[in-house]
Formats: sequence, C-alpha cells, structure tokens
Amino acid sequence: MKLFLHAPRLVLFAVGFSCSLLSANDVVWPGFLGPKRDGWVSHFQPPAAWPKSLSKVWQIEVGTGYGASLVDNNRVYQHARQGMDEVLRCVDLATGKEIWKQTHAVPFKASSGGERHGNGPKSTPILADGRIFTMSSLGDISAWDAETGELLWRSDYGKRFSQNHPNWGASTSPVIDGDHVVAHFGNDDEGALIALDAKTGEEVWSQGNDGAAYSSPLVVEIHGVRQIVDWNHRALVGVDSRSGEALWEFPLPQFTSNQNMPTPTFHNGRILLGGENRGIYGLEPELHEGKWAVKERWFQKDVALDMSTAVINGNLLFGFSHYKAGQLFCLDTETGEVLWRGPGRTGANVAFLSIPDHVIALFDGGRLQVIKATGKGLEEVASYRVADSETWAPPVLLDTGLLIKDQQSLTLWSFK
Repeated sequence: MKLFLHAPRLVLFAVGFSCSLLSANDVVWPGFLGPKRDGWVSHFQPPAAWPKSLSKVWQIEVGTGYGASLVDNNRVYQHARQGMDEVLRCVDLATGKEIWKQTHAVPFKASSGGERHGNGPKSTPILADGRIFTMSSLGDISAWDAETGELLWRSDYGKRFSQNHPNWGASTSPVIDGDHVVAHFGNDDEGALIALDAKTGEEVWSQGNDGAAYSSPLVVEIHGVRQIVDWNHRALVGVDSRSGEALWEFPLPQFTSNQNMPTPTFHNGRILLGGENRGIYGLEPELHEGKWAVKERWFQKDVALDMSTAVINGNLLFGFSHYKAGQLFCLDTETGEVLWRGPGRTGANVAFLSIPDHVIALFDGGRLQVIKATGKGLEEVASYRVADSETWAPPVLLDTGLLIKDQQSLTLWSFK
C-alpha cells in the first residue's frame, strides 16, 4: 500500500538562517527520550553563559498530538493529526521546508475524561535503519521509508483484541531492539507485548495477555541478559528480548483513576518506577541460580509521577510530582531520599531532558526552564517562553537550538 505525497505547506519561515547553526549531520534523535530512551543528550554542551532570549528560526503548522520530533541527516520528522488523518511529515532542518508528507486515516475520538488531551497521536515514532515506525491512536504500527515516505507495512491487532488501544488511545512509544520493533498492543483488559520483524512487520514473538497501559518499553541489560522492561496494565515486567520469555515481574496495577503512564527509568541496575498517587519505587531485579526475583530497595511516598517521565543526572533523579498541583523534585537514586521539592502549582506536565550538569524542563504551559543538576535545591539557570499554546510533546535539543512542538505548530529556536 502506498500513500500519495502532498504539496508542501509552510506557515512561517524566518530568513537569514544558516545551516551551520546546527551540526545536524552529527545529530541523531531517533525517538522518545533519545537513543537510549533515558533523555540524555550526548551531543549537547551547555554554553558558558545561557542567552537571555531565544531566536525563532522557523515555525510550521503540523497539527495536534504529543509525539516528539525525530532528527537525522538534516531532516526533521513529525507525526501529528490534522482532521481525521494522522500525518507523518518530513521537513528540512535548516529551513522548515516540507520534503514529503504522508497521511493515514485514523478516526479516533478521545473517550470521556480525556477530551482535553485531544485525539492524538500521543506516541512518539522511532527511526532505525532508514525506517520510521509510527503508532496511531488506534494502536496500529506503520513502517515508512525515511527517505521517500513510502509506506512499507502496517500491523494492526484490531482483530486479535476487540479494541486495540487503552481507553484514552494508544500512547506507548515503540522501541527498536536489533531487527525487532517492540510495543504493547491491546486494550485495558487484554493485550500482549509483541516483537515484530522491522523489515516485514511479521510477528516474531508475543508475551503475556495483560492489558496495555500508557507507559513505553525500555531495552536494558541486567545481569548480562538483554531484556525489554514493560509496565503494562497490571505489572512491571522483564522479558527476554530475543525469545519473549517472561523473566520477572513486580505487580503495580492500574486502578480506577491511578493510571500507569510514566516510562520507568533505568540506572545502575535498578528500575525507578513511579505511579499516580503511588509514590516511587527503587527496584532491583536479581538473578540467582537461574531464577529471577525483584528486590524492593526503597520506596517513598512524598512525591509521585503522574504523566511525566523522570530523568537521571549523575546519581540523582529529577522528576515532576503531581502533588501540590505540580512540583519539580530531586531524589537520591541510591536511597530514595527526596532532596528537594520546588514550589507547587507549576503545571500539569513536564517533559525532561538531561545534559551535563543541567536538566531541561519543558512545562506544559509553554515555558522551558534550565536548572542545575544538584541535590542542594532548585536552582534556575535560564527560563524561556517557547510557545503560546500547550506544550506536551517532549522537546528535541540540538547543538545550538531546540525543536518545540506546541498545540498545532513545530518551531525551531536558536540559542544564537
């Protein structure tokens, strides 16, 4: 199946921008939270002095949705919704000029209680080996040629599961493991963690029957075993990445309004897991004589993770708790001790990135804050207004600029 290309549509373009502003040939941001799904931006070095303001390079209309941009080889890829279609768009990084656009009819409508979050897509695509993999709000995965936009294959589990997405739409971001693309398919009541062949879309393995949550899977190595860590509707699980064999689990079910939404954080062999109204756990999977078990190293209830995924900097965890109507926090990853909490009433969501000695925090109200990565207290280094509408999609940090997806637009900002 092939989709037709559409004529480019550029909403706003600021002239006078040189491609040398960004070292794009060396930048690869392949998916949700970067190459290792940990939010660490390896190519960025903080400036000696942060600028007082940012310069808008270009801005284009792309549609609604919460997915982050992908960046590779001077190109930007954005997945969003326009009308009843989900649109995958490829634009030139330097100019914002459209290179190609493909559409996919996705007649999804948010269920009651989720209207303010829109109809998606809420999943971030992933890029690997010249292919882009998108997950629609209805839970199907499509593979596209990154160069041309050609649709390569589409995998839909709607026949296996009566509704192939959780109540408020599929939000999990697929992950690449070698030649497999892995995602959790299904609805609140039933589903499975499934690995597909990245070239063909054929199923390689399927594990379990637990319902899908809104969290995204990780690929990690624990005790020499490469595995997928997945927080589903019922439990946090570890699954052998090649065979799909279940290794271990830690029950933490989604219950009533307490949704399983943040993506777990992996650090020093431990998994840091926070849930809505359920605090944060420090969990360590252990392997003894061929048998796995999960040790709870610590638990604290003073802060919790609602929708925001936390990031590591050094041995500190930086996150956003929904307690006190939204507050930043920092905790010690070894002990779980909360080292500081910021002021309350600061928003509903924060998307984080981690860079040397700093953490980047994009608040849902369009403000981006740079803070020192310290456990001594909240120390703001810089603050910028980057959008006039809501910003739920994670930012992408380039060498000397950043990409911000707001309610309808994608904007390239420059630090110069």
